[in-house]
Amino acid sequence: MALLLVAVIAAAIVWVFIDHSNQERVEGIAEGAAAPDFEVTALSGEKVKLADYRGKRVLLNFWASWCKPCVREMPLLNELHQSPDSRIETLFINVGESRGTVSEYLNEHRFSFPVAIDVTGTISAAYGVHALPATFIINEEGEISKIRLGEIDDFSLLQQWLADAKLTQ
Repeated sequence: MALLLVAVIAAAIVWVFIDHSNQERVEGIAEGAAAPDFEVTALSGEKVKLADYRGKRVLLNFWASWCKPCVREMPLLNELHQSPDSRIETLFINVGESRGTVSEYLNEHRFSFPVAIDVTGTISAAYGVHALPATFIINEEGEISKIRLGEIDDFSLLQQWLADAKLTQ
């Protein structure tokens, strides 16, 4: 019985590794595809529409305050948001938490990036997001250049993904 339990656990670990090793595709969406457009109201009250960012590279991050990997990557993503590169925009989509919870979290950690809450789950569903964190790099033409499932912990690698998303003109 113990041997069977070990085999099941090993199979589950292999399945998780294989299932999450493909960073280029998320249920129905892949690198090179057009990024699904959306419109949402940010915590600031401002309407945010992805199409309005055409001509800029966009880091689109799905997160929640209860998600430990999300919490660990937030300082790095906030650093990117505060960088002086005006051709890179950051959009943070909180998945399903209350406005109060999100505001409290942002204030407590002194994060200044723009956040919208995906209350109904329609934005995360359009991007095939079933686990957090999930990050999409979108190029100036509105195409997904990079999909990263899981925590981003290397700022230089993130900068490289953003540089790779730049169109050659």
